[in-house]
Amino acid sequence: MSDKKQKSFEILSTNILQKLSENGITQATNVQNEVIPVIAAGKSVIFQSETGTGKTYAYLLPLVNKIEADADTTKLRVIICAPTFELASQINLAAKKITDRKTALLIGGAPLKRQFETLKEKPQIVIGTAARLVELIRLKKLKVQDLYCAVFDECDRLLKKESFEDTDNLRNCLPKECQIIGCSATINKTARIFFADAENIKMQDEFILSKRIEHWAIYAELREKIDFLRKFLAAENPGKALIFTSRSDQVENIYKKLTYKHIDCAALYAKADKQERKSAIDRFRSGKCKILITSDLGARGLDIPDITHIIQMDLPEDDDFFIHRAGRTARAGKSGINVVIGDEFELRHYATLEKKFGLTVYPKQIRNGKITKPEV
Repeated sequence: MSDKKQKSFEILSTNILQKLSENGITQATNVQNEVIPVIAAGKSVIFQSETGTGKTYAYLLPLVNKIEADADTTKLRVIICAPTFELASQINLAAKKITDRKTALLIGGAPLKRQFETLKEKPQIVIGTAARLVELIRLKKLKVQDLYCAVFDECDRLLKKESFEDTDNLRNCLPKECQIIGCSATINKTARIFFADAENIKMQDEFILSKRIEHWAIYAELREKIDFLRKFLAAENPGKALIFTSRSDQVENIYKKLTYKHIDCAALYAKADKQERKSAIDRFRSGKCKILITSDLGARGLDIPDITHIIQMDLPEDDDFFIHRAGRTARAGKSGINVVIGDEFELRHYATLEKKFGLTVYPKQIRNGKITKPEV
């Protein structure tokens, strides 16, 4: 690695470095060392790096640095597009930690009138979902002619079939000279085509999935899974556990059955409004609640510190989602445990993932209130 990349934080202002230090960040991660100089040079880039490696600040830091060097505090300079409300909200919080320049969160489902008022305050960084950003641009409320850059975070998700049109429309609204950035933990062919004009950076695998996460398998028939989950939580008493299920209707089912057994938990389920979802995440983030139940969509990009356990109640059809799920733990250099509670078919699939991703999976059983190795 060149000296230039090793010293990526040195291009940042004293003000930003001070704010980073106040948040306990004093050293750049590998992806930040690689990407910050490229973005600071104004180049368009698509970069891939494992979950928990610091991608958000890899693009935010050089962009905020450029904005703060500009004396004009009234023009919109950066748009950041995210696939979910939760990720957009999280990026907004991350930006507020490093700059006093105005930011705005513009997501679908929120009242347009309130967002019109927010835009009158002239934010310089706007974070939102693709359909709402396009709507505001077409209504001429969001003026993009002075943009430095547009970022597409979790770009593989943004380019999936159900959201491709909105993402493509947003890109077509941008000025031709606008710097374009895309990033994700998993980048597919569609994303590489969409960002064909950008420099391509793929970070070397740090093997977080295999080296810092311990993988367990617990056999349970479908009808017994929630009971096994309850027994697991009682036996393991996790510090902070994120529970995944592929089916959004199952989120509410698991939540109801756990709360019926007097287990304090929170849930991100489809019917919940944004305030309820925010409340659930805030309780979990603060540690007031140690268990959060979610679907893949709800948790995509969630960066909550100190998650000790991931519990997968099934395996996703898309193997990339397995990586995104497991990668919610073992962030920022820590370690964690990823547990799959699966039936015979799912555990066979787990065995193929074990080979595909170079993992070691340890079979476990729950007996007499303890988690042990199965008897041979």
